[in-house]
Amino acid sequence: MIASEEPFEPTKVELLHGAVEAFRKREVTYREILEDLPVAIYTTDAEGRITYYNRACVELTGRRPELGDEKWCIAWKLYTQGGVPLAHEDSPTATALKEQRPVRGVELIGERPDGSRYRFMAYPTPLFGASGDCIGAVDMLLDVTEERQAQERALLLAREVDHRSTNLLTVVQSLVRLTKEDTIEAYRATIENRITALALANRLVADARWQNVTLRSLVDVELGAFAGRKIEIVGNAIELSPQSAQSLGMLIHELCTNAVKYGALAVDSGRVRLSWAIDDSGVFMLKWDEHGVRAVTPPVRKNIGNAVILGAVRQLHGEIFREWESDGLRCTFLCAAERLSA
Repeated sequence: MIASEEPFEPTKVELLHGAVEAFRKREVTYREILEDLPVAIYTTDAEGRITYYNRACVELTGRRPELGDEKWCIAWKLYTQGGVPLAHEDSPTATALKEQRPVRGVELIGERPDGSRYRFMAYPTPLFGASGDCIGAVDMLLDVTEERQAQERALLLAREVDHRSTNLLTVVQSLVRLTKEDTIEAYRATIENRITALALANRLVADARWQNVTLRSLVDVELGAFAGRKIEIVGNAIELSPQSAQSLGMLIHELCTNAVKYGALAVDSGRVRLSWAIDDSGVFMLKWDEHGVRAVTPPVRKNIGNAVILGAVRQLHGEIFREWESDGLRCTFLCAAERLSA
């Protein structure tokens, strides 16, 4: 009878070899995970020398530090939130290693070799060995550039809205003070129409998040149903600042109101041509030409609409010229084109 074989038992050398291979595979897996993370992570030794960084570090900082040579921080240059230069030996990672404690939530500004900057939050943590000695540190850098830019834009927008609201109330007060009519009903209608014209311009600007709007979009909202039916519109693309849109909106509204009451838009045969352009010398010209009207005569006295028009002209530092021809009013407004974006 054949004796049974002893069960196989691996030797200590074989066990050690297997453990080493398992550790190597695990290390490769860890590095692969770190490389794929979208957040910047790097490590240092106990002296602060950089020993590893992932791809996200390169994408954030725009550089590849020399491993084992450069110390403390992977950024090319560092600044405080206020823009004051910060030495690398005073960085959060240096603090974490020197004081052997985690440092949390410090926000800094980094500068890339090409001069561009980014904002980040640092989260360095010291690493300790089995004996309790500090053997290095790991740091995570969270890019907050877009978040801070969004916050700054929101703050600027809030300030702009506050400024525009104050300015709008001033204009409304001026319209209320200037408007005069023979009856309370006429007064109510006139003031409502003027405030509506002002609101249309401001709504257009608000929809554009208080950025520039086009003159054509302003004309379309101010002229409403008249545009294209009794008013021909001709003009190239011109952008207006919120302030100039408000002023031009009131100017166009008053010209249209006057035409509805006394001019080309008061009769079936009347037509209007509204055109604008910027000439080679940088002068903006807007022309309001009425025709198809009979027995046109200049007003015998200055009315409130004229005061509103002159107020808008002054805000744009421009000039206005009006001629009462035999078949309708010819009105030309001039100002420096640069005033439209001011």
